[in-house]
Amino acid sequence: MIILYAIIGLIVLAVVVANLYLAAAGKEEIVVDTSAPFEVEKKDDESIVISKKLAYRNEGKQCATIMDAIVRPQLPYEQYDGIEARGKMDRELYPRETKDGASGRRIHREDDYFEAVILEKKGSASKEDKLNLYALVQLKARKGMKLEEALTKMVDVPLDIIWQETGRTPWHYRKVQVILSAGEIAKLAGVTLKLD
Repeated sequence: MIILYAIIGLIVLAVVVANLYLAAAGKEEIVVDTSAPFEVEKKDDESIVISKKLAYRNEGKQCATIMDAIVRPQLPYEQYDGIEARGKMDRELYPRETKDGASGRRIHREDDYFEAVILEKKGSASKEDKLNLYALVQLKARKGMKLEEALTKMVDVPLDIIWQETGRTPWHYRKVQVILSAGEIAKLAGVTLKLD
């Protein structure tokens, strides 16, 4: 009987020690700063591409992996059907060099694929505990309108930014929402809103 109590005691002690170790080792903790302004990436008569930098950082004690990220514009045609909104998320890639050797605009992927990335633990010697991602939204005129005409009647566009992350915590999805307001769109596109 004493041997049974000793075995149970050792098992309980092992579980307690393992839980204490795991608590001290910590988990990943991704924090997202959405305070950067919206910017125009490109514009023509039919569409405009607007971007927003999202600064991700790992405040946790373990590495984290962002495996997938998407931007989902919330602009149903019942709300406004003069614009088609499409979104995607892109990693910050190397800046393009101009002919004079200066650094130009950043280069984005041409497809909608999101390349997974590891965020090191906070304070990592490699300094890769921070990463800039870009939410890109293309607003394209519909119903035979030119872009400027369509944007004069624009409404606010909530953007759901959704990403899949993992680390010591099993994979899961997280989301933040930013609002691309009609006023901000008008300012970026250089148009005046028409109030009804």
